[in-house]
Amino acid sequence: MPEQSNDYRVVVFGAGGVGKSSLVLRFVKGTFRESYIPTIEDTYRQVISCDKSICTLQITDATGSHQFPAMQHLSISKGHAFILVYSITSRQSLEELKPIYEQICQIKGDVESIPIMLVGNKNDENQNREVESSEGDAMAKKWKCAFMETSAKLNHNVKELFQELLNLEKRRTVSLQIDGKKSKQQKRREKLKGKCVVM
Repeated sequence: MPEQSNDYRVVVFGAGGVGKSSLVLRFVKGTFRESYIPTIEDTYRQVISCDKSICTLQITDATGSHQFPAMQHLSISKGHAFILVYSITSRQSLEELKPIYEQICQIKGDVESIPIMLVGNKNDENQNREVESSEGDAMAKKWKCAFMETSAKLNHNVKELFQELLNLEKRRTVSLQIDGKKSKQQKRREKLKGKCVVM
């Protein structure tokens, strides 16, 4: 099947075990899995609204290991937006995002025009916190990207994360359209479309 141009590709990067798959599965399927199963690479699709038409949000859950540099390179070159996930319980996981961010800069050039979210996941485990919110925020400012803390387990900020990422897209209008339901405004606009009043 050829890639359609109306696909909007989001790539999720982060060290193994930070909860990338959990975030994506929580967003796409509304489920949470307690056990950790390492991912090589998975792709999920969700219908969203894009430039007033419907397109597919294609979310690539990339491998957490560095064993597949070619796959990582391809994911970056094809991606339109990026989610960089670390666990607030692991300072190491934040450090591991630095080379990935640098690679995005190398491949994409001007990252200021590319939607990137730095995400501190597992904020339900505050008692084991190694990375303060302020540190995540400072790193995001340095990288000129947006920042958010989430919990896939508690479904905290998961939908908001993807919505915020799409809000950062400047080149097209992209927004979530959960379950294909249209907002009342959208329905009204479509109802009024093509009707004219002669006075």
